[in-house]
Amino acid sequence: MTPRANWTEAERLAHLYRACAAAEFGSVRGDLFARLAGESQAQAAIWRARLTARGEPPPPPYLPDARTRLVERLIRWLGPRRLRSVLSAMSLRGVAVYATSYGAEAGRAEAGSTAIRQHAHRSGGGDLRGVIFGVNEGLVSNVCLMLGVAGASGDARTVFVCGVAGLAGGALAVASGEYVALRSQRERVERQVVSGLDAPKRLPAAAARELALNVAARGMQPKQSSARIRRDVEDSEQILDGQAHEAAGPGRYESASPLAGATALLLAFAVGAALPLMPFLLVHDMRALPVSIAVAATALFGTGAALSLFTGHSAWFSGARMLALGTLAGGITFVIGRLAGVAFG
Repeated sequence: MTPRANWTEAERLAHLYRACAAAEFGSVRGDLFARLAGESQAQAAIWRARLTARGEPPPPPYLPDARTRLVERLIRWLGPRRLRSVLSAMSLRGVAVYATSYGAEAGRAEAGSTAIRQHAHRSGGGDLRGVIFGVNEGLVSNVCLMLGVAGASGDARTVFVCGVAGLAGGALAVASGEYVALRSQRERVERQVVSGLDAPKRLPAAAARELALNVAARGMQPKQSSARIRRDVEDSEQILDGQAHEAAGPGRYESASPLAGATALLLAFAVGAALPLMPFLLVHDMRALPVSIAVAATALFGTGAALSLFTGHSAWFSGARMLALGTLAGGITFVIGRLAGVAFG
């Protein structure tokens, strides 16, 4: 990268770190992000000095691009924790602070059963990438279904009815699958923890010490972890919940709310599947099909561009790739539907 590109990158990181610090204001994480913003700003100053030392004009005041402005707004709305995969893709290494369940905030009471349940409620089903994939899955599956039926019958009413059935059936199918998967994961973890606790009501101190060691292994000092567990874990139910959180690993147990995850995926799938149906509500014949295809193509490009937040690729590249894949799937399904319609007369 050129010095000017390095300056731009350092300024971009400082800008996003400041947004994270504002979102986490008053916490240890907020202080960490503020320090990282200062470090990035210092690096930008170094690159600026190198530019002027080479006789080049100094860069103008930094203005964030469209992607950076979008991520900044998302940080304000959702918080950096929910956007850690997006921020990681944008090279913000400081979000690694969210990789541990207790993090560096030794002074804040987040452990214990109550805090774990509250955090699971906040984060369960709220993963932005999962929502985008859900919308995309509903869009692609339903538009392919409608194109297949259009190729076979050419009747607008049949296409619309099949699209509605595809929306309802697909949304319920993915939601039930998500619920079963998350519920099974949660039950498996809880069963492992229960089998690992020998009469926890009789040995709460031993179980608390074991949990303290697990927390210490995640980066907290032994004295801090022991004091933390003694303060927050006061009965066997809290010990069990905390042990389950540790056994599941970072980000798994806390986001595995089965009902929330299933509901979020159902709604995301339904939104995507409804898009190609909209033109048929306005035009009740096959003239609606080209409009439906245009709506689906636009939405495919949009979801692909949105996914670029997690990959770091160009939004144009990601959107065009998603559009090409969706076009290929829809074309193949239409041809298969046409052949099936011919075969069965």
